[in-house]
Amino acid sequence: MTTATPALADVLADLPRRALPSRLAAVAGTVRYETPGDALALRFDAGRIAAHPAGADVDVVVRGRPEVLAAVVAGERNAGLEYLRGTLDIEGDTDLALAMGGLFEVPGRPGVAVDPRRLEPVEVATAVGEVDGRHLEKVMRSGFRAVVLGEIFDRLPDFVNPTRAAKVDLTVGFRLTGHPDGELERRVVVVRHGAATVTDGDHDGPRDATVTCEGHDFLRLATGHLSPVFGVLRGRLKVKGDQAKALQLTSVLDIPRAD
Repeated sequence: MTTATPALADVLADLPRRALPSRLAAVAGTVRYETPGDALALRFDAGRIAAHPAGADVDVVVRGRPEVLAAVVAGERNAGLEYLRGTLDIEGDTDLALAMGGLFEVPGRPGVAVDPRRLEPVEVATAVGEVDGRHLEKVMRSGFRAVVLGEIFDRLPDFVNPTRAAKVDLTVGFRLTGHPDGELERRVVVVRHGAATVTDGDHDGPRDATVTCEGHDFLRLATGHLSPVFGVLRGRLKVKGDQAKALQLTSVLDIPRAD
């Protein structure tokens, strides 16, 4: 495999002219784009782009249908979302692959056309419902895990229903397993006075419950594809402490649902 489809080749050839210089200058590494039967590898270094032997070692391989790859590189589709829904496959340095999906600016406006690290909740919920658990497990064991978890926990306070949460006072910790480095990730959610706060790491004060689960199961829980009761009964969610309090947390959240 030594060539790329015309649409993808044209987009890649146009990168130096259309990409934001600051974004392009920050990209460093080798990327091989693979479509069925074709491949093209490029080396990025301080704003310079050079051809790289397609069969040589690279930092990341990005696979997909020609039209998907071309749209992602051109900033017309979100690389992160396409990876989550399985129309794009990434093998290797996920950060480098995502950087390649956020190079183009919006004509007449500041900033990039698509930021692969910004995920709309409803689109994420839809994508999660379209793929099987094995794919989600792969995604949540890749470098994309930090993006997904960051988006979920950063946005969680926005989804608290103030009416249902008005008289709720609870503290629930999450211990998330399945990190590619074997690291155990911790977050603590506090709901009080109709609002929620999220902190990284352990909580200094007492907590009502602690939920331990795999990262991909937490993603399904956070998008409405895993019932908390079912998750507990099947052992997907392990609760230490007050189980009722742990279940109460989801009852005060308006979890984004797939369209």
